[in-house]
Amino acid sequence: MSTTLSASTLLAVPLAPLVGAMLAGILGTTFGGNVIGRRASHTLTILGVFIAFVLSAMTLYSVAIDGARFNQTIYEWMTVGDLKMEIGFMVDGLTAMMMCVVTFVSLMVHLYTIGYMDEDAGYNRFFAYISLFTFSMLMLVMSNNLLQLFFGWEAVGLVSYLLIGFWFNKPTAIFANMKAFLVNRVGDFGFILGIGLIVAYAGTMNYTEVFAKAGDLGLLGFPGTDWMLVTVICICLFIGAMGKSAQFPLHVWLPDSMEGPTPISALIHAATMVTAGIFMVARMSPLFELSDTALNFIMIIGSITALFMGFLGIIQNDIKRVVAYSTLSQLGYMTVALGASAYSVAVFHLMTHAFFKALLFLAAGSVIMGLHHNQDIRWMGGVRKYMPITWITSLIGTLALIGTPLFSGFYSKDSIIEAVHFSNLPAAHWAHFAVLAGVFVTSFYSFRLYFLVFHGKERFDQNPDAHHGHDHHHGGGKPHETPWVVTVPLVLLAIPSVFIGAMTIDSMLFGSFLKDAITINSELHPAMETFREEFHGWFAMAMHAFTTMPFWLALAGAVSAWYMYLINPALPTALQRFFGSLGILNILENKYYLDWFNENVLARGARLLGTGLWKGGDQGVIEGGVVNASWKVVGLFSSAVRTMQSGYLYHYALMMIVGVLLFMTYFVWLA
Repeated sequence: MSTTLSASTLLAVPLAPLVGAMLAGILGTTFGGNVIGRRASHTLTILGVFIAFVLSAMTLYSVAIDGARFNQTIYEWMTVGDLKMEIGFMVDGLTAMMMCVVTFVSLMVHLYTIGYMDEDAGYNRFFAYISLFTFSMLMLVMSNNLLQLFFGWEAVGLVSYLLIGFWFNKPTAIFANMKAFLVNRVGDFGFILGIGLIVAYAGTMNYTEVFAKAGDLGLLGFPGTDWMLVTVICICLFIGAMGKSAQFPLHVWLPDSMEGPTPISALIHAATMVTAGIFMVARMSPLFELSDTALNFIMIIGSITALFMGFLGIIQNDIKRVVAYSTLSQLGYMTVALGASAYSVAVFHLMTHAFFKALLFLAAGSVIMGLHHNQDIRWMGGVRKYMPITWITSLIGTLALIGTPLFSGFYSKDSIIEAVHFSNLPAAHWAHFAVLAGVFVTSFYSFRLYFLVFHGKERFDQNPDAHHGHDHHHGGGKPHETPWVVTVPLVLLAIPSVFIGAMTIDSMLFGSFLKDAITINSELHPAMETFREEFHGWFAMAMHAFTTMPFWLALAGAVSAWYMYLINPALPTALQRFFGSLGILNILENKYYLDWFNENVLARGARLLGTGLWKGGDQGVIEGGVVNASWKVVGLFSSAVRTMQSGYLYHYALMMIVGVLLFMTYFVWLA
């Protein structure tokens, strides 16, 4: 029975995708002379991710079954005084689960990409990017210190920038990737301040050493204020998570990132980049447990995101944007669980959500392919009989997303609602209302999408934008089922979307799987302890659900969508007019005016400030005042002195005599 893991095996997990990315990115593109073709590029990158997945699965087995753990430095980069900067791995239940989720979803996306990007000129470059993304994410989740965490954090940000702007000739894609990059920098500024405070007061970047000093940090105040130091650290770290995990108001980049190809949407929004913030807060639980202020803040931000981003999902007509807003809403749910000190529940929802959200994105991509690159759900309908595999897998993903009992999403989502209900923090009352209302909203927009795409009258022949999509080589015509490289990943993702919740809820929430990875102060935050007493197994939980509020809210949402979009289509139009007259529709269509505020207040203000500093500060004070004034003073002084340097001997003799007379007068006056 092994209790330690091999360092070389763990090192192979992130390095395998990195090698694939380098081979495809250098040898498969014009940069390296196109030495290898498409087949070699996708084979090498898929092989790299497959190796990473197999090794991750073996690691998960060792961790879960044999209780294996690993926490060592692999490479010491440099030492500054007492501060060590190193590359190291920390593998426990949390890391092993994240490794498997990241590599499995990434593998499915790689396979799917063969079909989806088949006709794209940047095929090899795309595979290089998604493989590099996988490497960055693995370095982030496997790290045992804050430096490596920050490296992975910034690397996923950089690669997501490259991926969102993959079609760099499209102005909207360029705008979207710049927006993602800038908004993430705002969050990362907070994140690096948090890391800086930890380094300043704990003197180390190593997780284990930081957590050992957590108690001491909890007693310190923030200099010059009456705030607790640990509260400031936690809020700074969480601001980093708000950027990366797209929490209000730093969520604005995520819907726009739909400008990238669909496989990116699945990769960025399902298992990887957006869950980095959730993972980081769970990993830092020993610090967050010390600050109720930070936990309340997290819960409020999460509940705003969970509810208000769901409202925006209702009015979207682009198939990918509906799924994107549902991602925002579900990330809000995870954040609420973190605020309730139910870190294991947040991570559990992260895992189940990764499968069904990747499935929904890839199914949306399959629909887009089958409908000749039409993305507007108003011009779909009746797709079910043309694309049976996409239809059934989409239905499974939708049922999991809305929390249907026995599906994986039900176990994690209901656990969040329960944990918030049992939380004793002041913010929990509002958060409980938000997550309950969110159940109805989620169900409504999910089934609106499902019914408009797969049921009802066929409307694809009425599409006014046909033939004007991104790809001009497709005509109109009937939908068709997509090739097996697209449908196989859908089926493989649908399986865990059904079963993984019931299989893992007991060990993840109440067993020893995450015990040493997550710290909870049960006396101050008893939500999980109360939940444990109420839990009687996965089957009893599902049966009991039929009598609870979330189930009836989800059912009401689904029935409302069915009635409004299949039975009485005039009702949505009437409601649209009604809400339009109240101005509510305008607020939703303008996404709460946050983009307007960012562009007209923040961006314009920054430009005015920049222009003022340039014109007034740089040109006025520095150039005009400091630089130019200094040479002018020297010039004046030198021209005055120059008149006295005539070169005539009798002038100098006269000056000497005048000088002597002045000296004599001075001394006589003194005497």
